Amino acid sequence: MRFVNELREGETIVEHYLCKTKQTLKSRAGKSYYSLKLQDKTGTVDAKVWDLNNEIKSFDENNFIKVEGTVLIYNNEPQLNIRKIRKSQEGEYDPMDYIPSSEKNVDTMLNELLGYINTISDKYIKKLLEEIFLKNEAVTKCFKTHSAARTMHHSYLGGLVEHTLSVTQICDFMSGRYKNVNRDLLVATAMLHDVAKVNELSQFPLNDYTDDGQLLGHIVMGSEMIKDAASKIDGFPKTLESLLKHSILAHHGEYEYGSPELPKTIEAFILHCADNMDAKTKAIEEAISGDTTQGSWVGYQRIMQRNIRKSDF
Repeated sequence: MRFVNELREGETIVEHYLCKTKQTLKSRAGKSYYSLKLQDKTGTVDAKVWDLNNEIKSFDENNFIKVEGTVLIYNNEPQLNIRKIRKSQEGEYDPMDYIPSSEKNVDTMLNELLGYINTISDKYIKKLLEEIFLKNEAVTKCFKTHSAARTMHHSYLGGLVEHTLSVTQICDFMSGRYKNVNRDLLVATAMLHDVAKVNELSQFPLNDYTDDGQLLGHIVMGSEMIKDAASKIDGFPKTLESLLKHSILAHHGEYEYGSPELPKTIEAFILHCADNMDAKTKAIEEAISGDTTQGSWVGYQRIMQRNIRKSDF
């Protein structure tokens, strides 16, 4: 199979891909064309179908399709100019070739993450984490195989546990660097900050927003999960519940980035910084890893709103 990360300018490819998105657009001349995003386990590639002729058979989003086309470079990124398309037939492809996955062992990462529960001293916080991570069927079933985002960062199988473990490790380290930090509160909210993404995003190969994901979002749903879990624990302190929920509600840091609240505790602020650092650093890492162009500059990255240079001195 010719994977997306192996595509090179000028080559002609005949291959099967998952059609992640399909749009019918109009050119400046008023002619209809398709704009597609094709996916395999190594990433995605933009594709254009400029001539909607008889060689372009009927297909929809999330279909596996066989395409024939040429690889171009547009805005420093590979793009396919497609001449032929048909739906792939069963047996022509292996579905696992189209699910991007973490390079790290998801079982090892999940065990390490859950190991943090036993380091929590506060009995109420420890019970809350057990209630959500060990007794909530949706979490125990999906957490290690979910992505952390639809497209922006860690958008692959195992991405959620990889991102959550990284943020938790950063917060654990930071908890000992500053005074007045409640480590139990900080580590717990690091573990919980994206837990509701198991409900916000669908499973692979779709990895798209659910109805609740569109209507509520993981921030609100995460706060609700804490409230529901706390209600099952006798004597759970109301103030502690509010502090936990605040960190979840504020972890995007700014109103314009979807946070209903700004971080108003030291734990909420550290969590926001850790989450932001891991997400954006991972986006840069992925941009550099996926770069197929010559030279030191990767090109403009939308999430960072800047050009990225490789540290290849």
